[in-house]
Amino acid sequence: MASDTRFDLTDRVVIVTGGGKGIGRVYSQEFAKAGAKIVAADIDGVAAEAVAAGISAQGHDAIGIKTDVADAHSTRAMAQLATSHFGGIDLLINNASLMSALARRSWLEIPDEEWDRVMAVNLRGLFLCCRDVFPVMRARGRGKIVNISSSRVWEGNPNRLHYTTSKAGVIGFTRALAREVAEFGITVNAVTPGLTLSDTQVASSSGNYLTVASAGRAIVRPQVPEDLVGAVMFLSSAASDFMTGQTINVDGGRSMH
Repeated sequence: MASDTRFDLTDRVVIVTGGGKGIGRVYSQEFAKAGAKIVAADIDGVAAEAVAAGISAQGHDAIGIKTDVADAHSTRAMAQLATSHFGGIDLLINNASLMSALARRSWLEIPDEEWDRVMAVNLRGLFLCCRDVFPVMRARGRGKIVNISSSRVWEGNPNRLHYTTSKAGVIGFTRALAREVAEFGITVNAVTPGLTLSDTQVASSSGNYLTVASAGRAIVRPQVPEDLVGAVMFLSSAASDFMTGQTINVDGGRSMH
């Protein structure tokens, strides 16, 4: 039986920010298995290159690059490398964010400089990455951007107010940018993951927190990075060509809307 070409990602050039660790590493690996060409971009350049090397060892195309998404020179270099190495850019997964390093504490205890850094990475980072891939996508007449937000925005979870605020901003950014770039054949959508047991999340969370945070789901089991891959791939494929400015919640049915 022939496969449905609407879901085909073969030879699509995908930039995954935060692609060297945690959920981003899984996106990089799974998109490679689907036939895409991967640019793993991460502030930890060693991790990004290790992911790319592992993917290449499996017979797929991948490169890694050290990228600080909050720095315009760095994101420009990321887009230029993707274009020079693979000939273009089809997909951008804006996954990089500042979260696991943040202490869970009252909003009154958040240092000013920490607030600013979270906004720089989680929001300016989206802006810079999108701005740098846009000319390539516009020239091709097509492109897909998938922004990773968080289910915290539906629940109003406390103790990381700056993170939750930034992830709410991702949804507004997604909606407004979708209208700005639609005429060029580019779609912009978002995903709101629930608490996901990535290596970075587990390292920054107590066992009790993980248990409590997983309660209330309709699907009663922990969420793992692989649970997010299908939704992100769908938004990256031709199957979602008539969807833009939308947000898909993937949290096992904890929040329903």
